[in-house]
Amino acid sequence: MSRAVYLLFVLHCSTILACAGGNSGTCSRDEECASGFCRADGTCGPTDVDAAVSDDAIDGSSELCAPNHDGQIEVAELPLIAGRMATFRFATNPAFDTTGQANADGSRRWDLTAQLAGDTDQVVALASPTGAWWQPSFPNATYAVTLAQGSDLLGVFAVDATAVTLLGVVSPEAGALRTELAYDPPAKILSLPFGATSTWSSTSTISGTAQGIITAYTERYQSLVDLVGTMTTPYGEFPVLRVATDLTRTAGLATLLTKRTFAWTAECFGSVATVSSQDFETSSEFADPAEVRRIAP
Repeated sequence: MSRAVYLLFVLHCSTILACAGGNSGTCSRDEECASGFCRADGTCGPTDVDAAVSDDAIDGSSELCAPNHDGQIEVAELPLIAGRMATFRFATNPAFDTTGQANADGSRRWDLTAQLAGDTDQVVALASPTGAWWQPSFPNATYAVTLAQGSDLLGVFAVDATAVTLLGVVSPEAGALRTELAYDPPAKILSLPFGATSTWSSTSTISGTAQGIITAYTERYQSLVDLVGTMTTPYGEFPVLRVATDLTRTAGLATLLTKRTFAWTAECFGSVATVSSQDFETSSEFADPAEVRRIAP
């Protein structure tokens, strides 16, 4: 495929919700807000229909998702619903140290409020499979989302109570030069529920066409919830679990790509920040990421 397909970006970009709009009420605790989220600046998070995740799309109830801060994230606390959207602030090749700052209790804190070189805002939306040209090939799909800023390729995902899986990668339109790649078995992007020290992995054979060319290779995903703490974004401060994921792409005995991605994940908001490494990064932490994104107002 032309340029590396940064699936590690999209796997965490898939867990988003619309955060436009807000509530000017002051608060000191989550339960004081209709949205169930008291931001770090003492104001309530948004309460419009797109900002609070309704569980009825997941388990038949009508309650809104309110963070319970139990240290676990399950499917009802991830806004994985076609039609959801959010604004993210992106920077390419900026300076940011993923190490963060240590707290006395062993947790860590990270801050992505500062402007980074080349920052741009982009609305990212979860598209419905209904009516899409590729839907017959992926009948169990829950939603699709663009792979990375500047790419029109879509990752196709399925969600259930036990996992978020990547089914395939497709182009927006069919045709002779289409991309239609299937994962066998589907790649396990998130194992649900997950908490501190959770681990999961999967190995998939990818086959099909990339821009009309027959393609085949293998990808292995290895994920670990390696740290807990807080991430401060332009939207606010969140208690987070950091998911570290390593991608290795091979063809036969040749290694085509390795990449590490960190996703800071919060209850009811999903990934509020994602940082992906340069290709073939060898350090467990790094300060020269290929891409940084964080949720923005």
